[in-house]
Amino acid sequence: MVRDGYFYGVALFFVAGLLRFFTGGWALAVLPILLALFFLWFFRDPNRAIPQGEGLIVSPADGKVTEVLRISTADGQWLRLSIFLSVFNVHVNRSPIAGALNEVIYRKGLFLNAMNPTSAEKNEQNKAVVEAGAGYKVTFTQIAGLLARRIVFRPKPGDHLERGQRVGLIKFGSRVDVLLPGVAELRVRKGDRVKGGTSILATMPSPAAQPEPEEAFAESVV
Repeated sequence: MVRDGYFYGVALFFVAGLLRFFTGGWALAVLPILLALFFLWFFRDPNRAIPQGEGLIVSPADGKVTEVLRISTADGQWLRLSIFLSVFNVHVNRSPIAGALNEVIYRKGLFLNAMNPTSAEKNEQNKAVVEAGAGYKVTFTQIAGLLARRIVFRPKPGDHLERGQRVGLIKFGSRVDVLLPGVAELRVRKGDRVKGGTSILATMPSPAAQPEPEEAFAESVV
């Protein structure tokens, strides 16, 4: 369990005890007890079996894939996946690949509903760029949602991350966007449910098998 769960849980159990002591009954203590149990459950942090193999890109978050797009930027062509985390999902985030953490950029913003497409641009967020030893990079962005009021990201630029390593969390409902190289071979589609560190989002082809950029974008995403 993430330590925040103990913090909220113990505090609310203490409040429940005070209410029980001063009122002589349990009626007013029921709500803080229920909230304490919810927080202990919400901040769960289950162990995960991390897939092994070359070129695997795993999900950085639990949730539902709500968007799969091919996009072009000044840095080239990419695949962008959006994963929506409801309040019922595990909110611990993990690194999608093994590699060097090149960049971490935190930006303040709004707290729009994470299902709103504009939340990717306007909401509070933290972007992390990880570069694999094979020369490709994956970017994943923690985006605060309507209820999420704090983004936690613990590693520092220059750190080496392992695939599936815990890196932080977003408190309550939120969203994580993942930017993959355009030549990545997708293993999920819109509507799929994924688990952080376990579900494979895509695989990278070997350098010899990678098509030219024009060939890679000849087909649309399903």
